[in-house]
Amino acid sequence: MGYQSTKKNIMGDIIAYILLSIFGVLMVLPFIWMVSTSLKPPEEVFVFPPEFIPRHIAWGNYIRALEEIPYKRLLFNSFYIAITVTLGQLLTCSLSGYAFSRLRFPGRDVLFLIYLATMMVPLQVRLVPLYIMMSRFHWIDTHYALIVPALTSAWGTFLARQFMLTIPRELDEAARIDGCNYVDIVFRIILPISKPLLATLGIFTFIGTYSDFLWPLIVISSVSLKTIPLGLIMFQERIYLETPWNYVMAASTVSVLPLLIIFILGQKYYVKGIVTTGLKG
Repeated sequence: MGYQSTKKNIMGDIIAYILLSIFGVLMVLPFIWMVSTSLKPPEEVFVFPPEFIPRHIAWGNYIRALEEIPYKRLLFNSFYIAITVTLGQLLTCSLSGYAFSRLRFPGRDVLFLIYLATMMVPLQVRLVPLYIMMSRFHWIDTHYALIVPALTSAWGTFLARQFMLTIPRELDEAARIDGCNYVDIVFRIILPISKPLLATLGIFTFIGTYSDFLWPLIVISSVSLKTIPLGLIMFQERIYLETPWNYVMAASTVSVLPLLIIFILGQKYYVKGIVTTGLKG
């Protein structure tokens, strides 16, 4: 029985690894195609059957792509907005997560459920009222419209609350005995041991803000204020007859590199945050 059980476990592991490898290849395939297309001359982009390895490598596509659009300005805008929003959410979500997980006040659970219910309202439903609000503030075609509404999120608050529920309350009690107030407890005790939470929330927020397309498309019209996703559309605006997909893919490849670097640097904390979030101790 022991031998058969071990054999079944080994076969199950082999099947799982094979399936995961297949799904992994399928997920990486679009990125490989993007890099491949970015190195092809125009006549090889739509060759059938498709070829992943270019016959003639055109490194000049990257130079030409970055010259066709104001790439440096677009990259600065994307980083500036994404970093500002990420820092804002790390602060507001961690503070609200602490309040909902550690403090006791009337209506806390009901208020949290109402706050959590806003996650069920998609952006498409909120576009019109949000646009009217930004218009009343005279923030249309400014970066304020991209930054201020995104400085907090219900999802980030939920993530922070679930993680902080795993932190023993004895730490708070010991800190109060030593004379710490709530601000000291948050910034000197809770946040230093919440690095997995901060890394996970920071990675998701930065990637989501950096790659956001719909809301910037609606509120931003000036070229000097556009972000990277909007800049890629400028290739179609400049060339009406045919979109230069090799240039688009070259610019997209360069745009993805910062996200890959950030994810790789924070991967250890990200995985730990995913594993521990939601486990109440």
